[in-house]
Amino acid sequence: MTSLDHNSMAEKPLPSEVSSDAETLPLPLPPQKDGRPPFSLGREVLFTSTLLTCQILAQAGMGQGLAVLHMIGDHFHVTDNGELSWYLAAFSLTTGTFILVAGRLGDMYGSKPILIGGLAIYALWSFVAGASYFLRSSDKLFVIARALQGLGASLMLPNAVAILGRTYPMGKRKSMVFSLFGAFAPGGYMLGALFTAIPAQFGIWAWAYFAMGFACLLLAAAAVFTLPPTPPKASPDAGGLDWPGFLLGVSGLILVNVAWNQGPTVGWATPYVYVLLILGVLALGSFVVVEKRATQPLVPIRALNWHIVFVLGAIFLGWSSFSIWLYYLWQFLEKLRDVSPLLATAQNSPSAVSGFVASVATGLMIHKVGVPVIMVLAMVAFLVANVLVATMPVHQTYWTQTFFSAIIVPWGMDMSFPAAMMMLSAAVPREHQGIAASLLLTTNNYAMSIGLGIAGTVLRYTTDETDLFAMCRHAWYVGVGLSALGVVVSVGSLFYERRHPTLKH
Repeated sequence: MTSLDHNSMAEKPLPSEVSSDAETLPLPLPPQKDGRPPFSLGREVLFTSTLLTCQILAQAGMGQGLAVLHMIGDHFHVTDNGELSWYLAAFSLTTGTFILVAGRLGDMYGSKPILIGGLAIYALWSFVAGASYFLRSSDKLFVIARALQGLGASLMLPNAVAILGRTYPMGKRKSMVFSLFGAFAPGGYMLGALFTAIPAQFGIWAWAYFAMGFACLLLAAAAVFTLPPTPPKASPDAGGLDWPGFLLGVSGLILVNVAWNQGPTVGWATPYVYVLLILGVLALGSFVVVEKRATQPLVPIRALNWHIVFVLGAIFLGWSSFSIWLYYLWQFLEKLRDVSPLLATAQNSPSAVSGFVASVATGLMIHKVGVPVIMVLAMVAFLVANVLVATMPVHQTYWTQTFFSAIIVPWGMDMSFPAAMMMLSAAVPREHQGIAASLLLTTNNYAMSIGLGIAGTVLRYTTDETDLFAMCRHAWYVGVGLSALGVVVSVGSLFYERRHPTLKH
């Protein structure tokens, strides 16, 4: 069995790693010997189903913004690709940014109430996004609602992962649960795309957002009864929120992200774009300095070693290439191959099945081959998927490159996420699983938003915006480059691990 040597992660425990009653999931009994949580199998099924559904709804938010992107743009009289990308990037921006603090809030006040609060926020702004349909004059309310949907998702995701991390001890059962959590990512965005494409094609796309709101409310009600109780507030020794770190980290992430996604739209020569980027980089640099000295850091900088840095770097590169693959594949199918949103959803649906198989395989393999090998395989999957779409012609049957690319890309997603989560979950104490979850989820969600900005920047200076085929191809070339760099980083991680082992097989 693979397990992480905690002493090698950090020679000295962080002050924030002191356990507190408020931060410990109040289970009545210790986990059983087979790795099961201390309640019945039926209760375990309800418990895990609730948390896995959180992943489905969060990823469905991505699918909602993608499947009918051009229909929504036409509704609001928006045709510019840079502006259209905000329908997707706004959700990823807030999800990737506020996850940074959401895990810490869960550690302080209990993951269950923060998760339920996130579902309530997600529901509210889903209703607002649907209502924006009736304001045809501007898409501003829709973009704001999409961003605040992402805020709700950011509160849900790390706390769902943290509850799983606290409940299951290290072992095969835990790795399988984390693998299943990753497996629901492609299935989630496919469901979001499907249930947005159906009302858009046969009625009004706004109904998909109203349905999302009701789904979030139903899940919040289920969470009240299926998740174990947590204390209502942190105990005096639990420490408070690192406000300087919070302000610097969140502002830095927002400024850098807005700069990267606005630069392709208005041009990098526009003064406010590069000013935002400079301010964002300075804020993030200051964040690192503050976190090294903080007694209750949002990110345990001193506990990070090169193994974790390599893995997070590979995650960032791989998932940024995935966002490019995903966004431009839908443009390619709907605009160049002239398929309907519903048919495009069907053509992407093999990803859901393949992702489930990949997750189960990862859960079985990870204890035999270790995290570094899994990460190399994941990055290779991202690379192959991007190469396939970057070289496919418009007039080609779906069953060649498009089909195989849709099957391969989930292996990148669903191998990298559980492998990285197992490493980070073992790197921090049980009561700080929220911090571990936040770090990983911030990385992959933020990477997806930045990836679109990088591709958009390349397209602005290399292609004519009226040539959609060239735009798709050049964007996928960027995806190939990012995923290839991810392979290099993951191979470097593998060699580094063999010279400085922390994983015991």
